[in-house]
Amino acid sequence: MRERAPALVALLLLVVLVIGTWWAAEFAQRAIPIDPPRRVTHEPDSWARNFVMVRTDPQGVANNRLEGETMKHYPDDDSYEITQAKAIGQRPDSPITIGTSDIAIMDQDGARIIMKGNAHVHRQPGPDRSAIDVSSEQLTLLPDEDVVFTDLPALVVNGRSTMHGKGMRYDNSTRQLQVFSATDVKISGQDSLPKQSEKSDTTEEKP
Repeated sequence: MRERAPALVALLLLVVLVIGTWWAAEFAQRAIPIDPPRRVTHEPDSWARNFVMVRTDPQGVANNRLEGETMKHYPDDDSYEITQAKAIGQRPDSPITIGTSDIAIMDQDGARIIMKGNAHVHRQPGPDRSAIDVSSEQLTLLPDEDVVFTDLPALVVNGRSTMHGKGMRYDNSTRQLQVFSATDVKISGQDSLPKQSEKSDTTEEKP
């Protein structure tokens, strides 16, 4: 019996040590406050001045450029807010377009740019086409599709023709212009129309 006593004492001490360690770990875990999960709010996590972002096609050719005075990035929706924004579309197979606004919101991994406040898009003229200007309080650009549209009142100037309407869409690739709920339409040349209100006015540029 005396020979087993040291072994029993050692075993008992080992059991006490294990229980004590487990209790100490549980106590420490309860005593130390654990930070709650971070709240995801619409707050910027990075800033920049004189912001410039260039997007390229799969061949590495620059086809879209977005710049502005300041930039803020919001991690909750991975969007960018740019002040005094200027967006330039320069696809090799399409006329150059330049969009400007007080503020621009770029999201959807750069696939959408919402121009807000004094929004204006200018499609440069070419040898067989007139310039196009679109003005509204908000214009949405889809750089990958080379499209600009809005659901708000807009003024479209195509050469010497002007169209006021609530809602418009212009596809720079197909050169198709649509003005919805058009009012005060003035088409120059042989297609001159009286002032009228229409459900939709669609034109396609011709050489």
